[in-house]
Amino acid sequence: MTAATKAEMGFERHAYARVGLLGNPSDVYNGKALSFTITDFSATVRLRPSPELLIQPHPHHDLVAFPSLPHLVSRLQNEGYYGGVRLLMAICKVFYNHCIQNNISLKAENFTLSYDTNIPRQAGLSGSSAIACAALNCLLDFYDVRHLIKVELRPNLILDAEKELGIVAGLQDRVAQVYGGLVYMDFSQEHMDKLGHGIYRPLDVNLLPPLYLIYAENPSDSGKVHSSVRQRWLNGDEFIISCMKEVAQLALDGHRALLQKDCTELARLMNRNFDLRREMFGDDVLGSVNIKMVEVARSVGASSKFTGSGGAVVALCPDGEAQAELLHKACQEAGFVVQKIKVAPSVLSDEELTSLSTC
Repeated sequence: MTAATKAEMGFERHAYARVGLLGNPSDVYNGKALSFTITDFSATVRLRPSPELLIQPHPHHDLVAFPSLPHLVSRLQNEGYYGGVRLLMAICKVFYNHCIQNNISLKAENFTLSYDTNIPRQAGLSGSSAIACAALNCLLDFYDVRHLIKVELRPNLILDAEKELGIVAGLQDRVAQVYGGLVYMDFSQEHMDKLGHGIYRPLDVNLLPPLYLIYAENPSDSGKVHSSVRQRWLNGDEFIISCMKEVAQLALDGHRALLQKDCTELARLMNRNFDLRREMFGDDVLGSVNIKMVEVARSVGASSKFTGSGGAVVALCPDGEAQAELLHKACQEAGFVVQKIKVAPSVLSDEELTSLSTC
């Protein structure tokens, strides 16, 4: 099958859910992060050529027909007002503007975009950015401009699309999903100012020990994650600045612990990451259900922290399988879902990986 024939058939691209192992939320504060993607959950976007440009609503996530007014209200209370259509529209706009601003010519052809996702909502697994990332990959291939937009800059485009919608976030999630696999990231102001992006290093996923994902199927108290911490940091609050620096250092120390296969140290760093977040944000902000997930894991000696800003927890059992069995039992009794994480491989092509090593 020729490239032209494939293009006529369209494209289907996936982006996986993201787990922040260490360093979050310092990525929003010129810090460092160690994150990876998982195959357990993903978003899929399909693009096919069409006479006019069409963004298709999802039959469930973009629902606009309801049996009754109470059903509508219940839906909005549980899942909010927005589905994925707005994300598809926003990434199209940002992608187009980037190409215009950088003299990247685009063919005058239209397409239809549709999406699906099984990433749990409000679970801190970057479900929104996964949709935008998968859509961006479709656009790169439909217009055949993948080689003209640096891998390092693609996370910026996804973040810009989300900023269009008022979504408050950092680059960590988007870097992990653009690269896939396990990635160490340095968002130091020096790098951001000089390069327009951070320094991102793909790592061997086999460095990771067995990890477990814990989440509530029906979260009732997700907290108000960002709170006043951002403003306090901007105002020069010494406590917040000091804590964020330590959180960033945890990612660097975690990188070293992975290379040395030191699970005991990695477990300590994960616990410290959550403890620092709790000190900065406070229990009311984090939410009681989120805190309980961490405490249930720790009750059997496992280390645990948020995968993102809350909603799900990543846990490490440094004592092995017997401890993992205790973790499963404790989570089941507490009413939480727990599953062994399947880490996704890197999604970059050999050419893209080569371009990273020569930057």
